[in-house]
Amino acid sequence: MIISDEIKNAINKNQPVVALESTIISHGMPYPENIETAKALEEVVRENGAIPATIAVIEGKIKVGLDDRDLEFLAKDKSVVKASRRDLPVALALKKSASTTVSATMIAANLAGIKFFATGGIGGVHRGAGQSFDISADLQELAKTPVFVVSAGPKAILDIPLTMEYLETMGVTVLGYNSDYLPAFYYRNSGCKVDWNCKNPKEAADIFKTHQNLGYRSGMLLGNPVPEIFELDKNFIENKIEEALAEAEKLGIKGGKTTPFLLGKLYEITDGESLKTNVELVKMNAKVCALIAKEFYD
Repeated sequence: MIISDEIKNAINKNQPVVALESTIISHGMPYPENIETAKALEEVVRENGAIPATIAVIEGKIKVGLDDRDLEFLAKDKSVVKASRRDLPVALALKKSASTTVSATMIAANLAGIKFFATGGIGGVHRGAGQSFDISADLQELAKTPVFVVSAGPKAILDIPLTMEYLETMGVTVLGYNSDYLPAFYYRNSGCKVDWNCKNPKEAADIFKTHQNLGYRSGMLLGNPVPEIFELDKNFIENKIEEALAEAEKLGIKGGKTTPFLLGKLYEITDGESLKTNVELVKMNAKVCALIAKEFYD
């Protein structure tokens, strides 16, 4: 593992650091929006009092804190693979370069001593999982890795009620941020109520401090709704997701290829509006996560 000097010093001095994933760069957005977003996220974290730590695997090493050359490589090079928990040992052993998903970023952040992580949306239980058993490794990671994750909820393409049931079964604390409902990525209200509505960064920080003091080894999830101005119409998105799912089934697209395919279809269908929403929600998550991390270490 290679940790930048800035991040290493911040960790050693108990200063707030926010992990950022790299899948959004290599597999989540087209160029140049991907590298522009990556740099904007780091800037947002800094503006709100924390140190950004974008994480990826570069030539067989977990790198915590990427330079401009790394970002450019991830944004353009088609040889970059996508690494979840299961792929991380392979990518490292075979000296591959890989972007890290939510689960892999949580693992790397925890190894580096970083407690906070901002992302766009988490994976979850896929629609039709009763037949496919397609459940994201992100949920298991939240159950066993002590990192506080700020996201705009599970991606709207997922079965959100079943995702919530899974998290409850695994004992993962799920908080809403100024909301009684878990957001659904593109829209603010998934229809699934959360048990706890967190009103401000201090409340979230105090909850996670208590979680840590109790010795819990699980993570925690904060659902931060997309800003209302960038929210997409729920009925429209749901209809288009069903169409995209039917097309994916017809084409035989399964497993890890499903999410990129569905997000790509929504980008086409919405004339790029889904990408704009994606960028804005992840920037807001970076801001909220930085503010919570700052409160935690104050």
